[in-house]
Amino acid sequence: MTTTLISNIGEFFTGDLNAPRGDVGSLLIEDKFIKTLNPTVDENYDKVIDAEGCAVLPGLVDGHIHPVFGEWTPTQDTMGWIGNYMHGGSTSMISAGELHTPGLDYNNLSADLVTSLAEVTCATTNRVRWSNVKVHAGTALLVPGMTEKHFDRLAEAGSILVKFIFFPLEENRREAIRYTDMARERGIRTKVHTGGVSRSGSSQICGFDTLSWLKPDIAAHVSGGPIPMSDEDLNALVDNSEFALEVCSSGNYRSTYMVTQRLMEQGRLDRLTLGTDTPGGTGVIPRGMLRNILFLSSICDMTPENAIAVATGNTAQAHGLDVGILEPGSPADLLIAGPVKGSSGTTMSDAIAHGDLPGISFVIIDGQVIVETRSEQTPPPMQIAHFLDTPGCPYC
Repeated sequence: MTTTLISNIGEFFTGDLNAPRGDVGSLLIEDKFIKTLNPTVDENYDKVIDAEGCAVLPGLVDGHIHPVFGEWTPTQDTMGWIGNYMHGGSTSMISAGELHTPGLDYNNLSADLVTSLAEVTCATTNRVRWSNVKVHAGTALLVPGMTEKHFDRLAEAGSILVKFIFFPLEENRREAIRYTDMARERGIRTKVHTGGVSRSGSSQICGFDTLSWLKPDIAAHVSGGPIPMSDEDLNALVDNSEFALEVCSSGNYRSTYMVTQRLMEQGRLDRLTLGTDTPGGTGVIPRGMLRNILFLSSICDMTPENAIAVATGNTAQAHGLDVGILEPGSPADLLIAGPVKGSSGTTMSDAIAHGDLPGISFVIIDGQVIVETRSEQTPPPMQIAHFLDTPGCPYC
């Protein structure tokens, strides 16, 4: 058993929208899990990290990525992108479909092909912790002609999500509803591409009328992927549905503002989830989830703690994951971060509310320190967290 104490915590963000802040000055990790909040600090621990007054928050959960195999993405012919996102604070990621697989013909997809592709991805990308990140890949791109057997194969392979994007929904209503039922019976959630056509050019247009009868678990990038549905459809969607609504950094900022404002007015931020919708035409964006948080807080007037909760606990829960909330018994996936030199904020909250990028000092996944002292993708925070037997960042 290995114990790690994080002491001298400034702000503590739980990731839980019901209580997004905590009066926590120290945290004890035992092996892979959080053992205690505010433990006795005079005991002997294997490791002690002095947070130097920096904030502790859950690792970010990117609810919309497009991996292929491992850490290579063909869209920008880039290697190592998952590790870069981890340095940007993302510790868990959920695939919205491996549709950028080279040579994949969107106009000739079959039930066996999409199922086999998901199985192969589960057996490869899912099998390895790329840069230690929890990547949940193997999301089948639903097409007509799928049967119970195909959904059995997906469940056995370990898929947690299926997606409507190329499926002609209006022409196959009964089949689409049957798919959502078969998926849920196996503990698999459904996500649907919304708005206009995507970069592929082959996706189906989807607005409120379709979503109102389909009732997926998550409506993907409702603010655009990259083109959003109409204002009227977006307002109707918020007002007349109950499923999760996802906004992504690759979408329309005006529509993101609209949907978040309406959800806040109704007291329904519990429905909001976040993703980057990358890699794709928008590019590779290691700090994409951080930018989402900054936009929600500094432009959409969401409190920093609520923006963090949306990017962590909300997104994790919508996808059935056990991460995103810092409480005893939960996986020890967390960040230590704070404002950078020159920021208008003196605390993490101040910086986020002003739209200033914070600096990440530590990234911890399942209790293991993956990034120590300084992230490669953010400036250093003003105060550098460090192990008690080591000084602050030698490069700052």
